[in-house]
Amino acid sequence: MENIDVNKIREEFPILSREVAGKPMVYLDNTATSQTPMRVVDEITRIYTRTKANVHRGVHTLSQEMTDLQESARERIRRYINADSIEEVIFTRGTTEGINLVASSFGSRFHKGDEIILTVMEHHANIVPWQLLSDRTGVVIRVVDINERGELDLEQYRSLFNERTVMASFCHVSNVLGTVNPVKDMIAFAHSKSVPVLVDGAQASPHLRIDVADLDCDFYVFSSHKMYGPTGVGVLYGKRKWLEEMPPYQGGGEMIGKVTFAHTTYADLPFKFEAGTPDFVGIAAFSKAIDFIEEIGMERIAAHEHELMEYTQQEMTKIPGIRIFGTAEHKSAVISFLIGTDHPYDLGLLLDKQGVEVRTGHHCAMPLMDRLGIPGTVRASFAIYNTKEDADAFLKALRRAAAILG
Repeated sequence: MENIDVNKIREEFPILSREVAGKPMVYLDNTATSQTPMRVVDEITRIYTRTKANVHRGVHTLSQEMTDLQESARERIRRYINADSIEEVIFTRGTTEGINLVASSFGSRFHKGDEIILTVMEHHANIVPWQLLSDRTGVVIRVVDINERGELDLEQYRSLFNERTVMASFCHVSNVLGTVNPVKDMIAFAHSKSVPVLVDGAQASPHLRIDVADLDCDFYVFSSHKMYGPTGVGVLYGKRKWLEEMPPYQGGGEMIGKVTFAHTTYADLPFKFEAGTPDFVGIAAFSKAIDFIEEIGMERIAAHEHELMEYTQQEMTKIPGIRIFGTAEHKSAVISFLIGTDHPYDLGLLLDKQGVEVRTGHHCAMPLMDRLGIPGTVRASFAIYNTKEDADAFLKALRRAAAILG
């Protein structure tokens, strides 16, 4: 596929050679978290054994070296997402914290009766922070629906904007349906109404090239652990004009200029939003994950994953009773499904007993499940290291599970 030597790539992921239930493991839970190549693990080990020291707080050699590694990672990410400056790259613990930061800080300008537009396909992380803001301020949440293919109702989206609309926040890619939303057009329309936009890129960043300048988004959030990187590291991109106006999200060390009991001044960007000791080891190692992605090429990764998804989904349609949720024209490498009325948990257990690791449940998208009229789904999701053999093993296990459940 696309001249990619997947077996060579798999050599960087020792976990893929382990067994589950006495069978070769097939890992298809990549939407929840991807596995991590040895170059990232080796970098973490190297830093912990050679360079670990707190950043920005020491004149000694180790602190200076660690600071350089963290700030080099910031510049690496800036280039990767095509942000204008490193001041627009804020390190967080993940996508969830990034959205909470924006909802809390940028949201402090909103008032009772102001309206925020979300979509029915959002992850809880892009719903609950806005609900918390609503509880505090009285802002109103408006929700965009989907059609039968799992695509956003763009006519409804446009109709929700009015003089009270102050924010739009939506996912780039649905973690359940795999739908790739037309976010560039959605952002352009919001901006035509002078409404800023946050894009949840957690599910897009492992599969699509992110260019925040081209998208013209006001905020973009994503996580390292879904991009072959360490856990506990995320990125918030924000346009500098907004970040400069926003109050700090947390208080503590690093985010200050001068502290007295009478008054505190705050550090310049990006440090104003980075209170406390960051996961500087994970941040530095994230650069190695980006190296991994760029060496293969995001376009080639996406093509490989899409081919696997298309093949698997087509074969799944031959299984009696199969129900696939999300058949958008533009879709990422995610397949959410049920078989008849079988509970997703039962299917997941039977697949696990055959060495196939998938996700079951509501996938932190309960409003979407309510909209679909189901309790949850089984979700199989692909990454660059998955193979046609993985797909065939999954299909074989799924057929057996379907036969057992009858």
